[in-house]
Amino acid sequence: MKTLSNYKKLNIPVFGVHLKGRLRIAEDQKGLIIFSHGSGSSRLSSRNNYVAEFLQNEGFSSLLFDLLTEVEDLNYQTRFDIKLLTQRLVGVTEWMLTYEEIPDVPIGYFGASTGAASALFAAAQLENEIKVVVSRGGRPDLAMPVLDKVKAPTLLIVGGNDDVVIELNKKAYAKLGGIKKIEIVDGATHLFSEPGKLEEVARLTSHWFNNYLKN
Repeated sequence: MKTLSNYKKLNIPVFGVHLKGRLRIAEDQKGLIIFSHGSGSSRLSSRNNYVAEFLQNEGFSSLLFDLLTEVEDLNYQTRFDIKLLTQRLVGVTEWMLTYEEIPDVPIGYFGASTGAASALFAAAQLENEIKVVVSRGGRPDLAMPVLDKVKAPTLLIVGGNDDVVIELNKKAYAKLGGIKKIEIVDGATHLFSEPGKLEEVARLTSHWFNNYLKN
């Protein structure tokens, strides 16, 4: 994979706080992917940055940002405040819609762990603005109240050895109303840390976005 590690640092004002972000802009960009990471993670996540670089090579711009400030992240309970995380994700998405360096391209979400729940809540709230959702080792079950309202084609990627999360994803999958698919990556655990497994996640994600991320 060609490495395109250059990114622009952003300081995004949302609801009285400033959130740090990393914006990668692809050549001839086909869309913008906004990442919603899981609890205890950040814009510095090595796994999400790997996927973002892979997507950049495929023509997708991306934004990784901190859903919480450094002070907020010290509070363990705040990390699991899905309502707050959703509010931040919606606010950042709306800010990016006006960002001059990103043209009028379709927007998708990539959510990891608990970040998948905030991505689905935000997709339901923003409706037609969010074209696609991908969940990596996510907890879409935490968004049960709105899953039937999510219009965006949704891909749930789960590690084949992540038994508990597989069952939770199957329950969420049954409630999703639109185009949907579960991909179980054989031999992978929750973090997809085994050789080649994160690359498989990136390929599945890119394929899904290429198929469905359209205006």
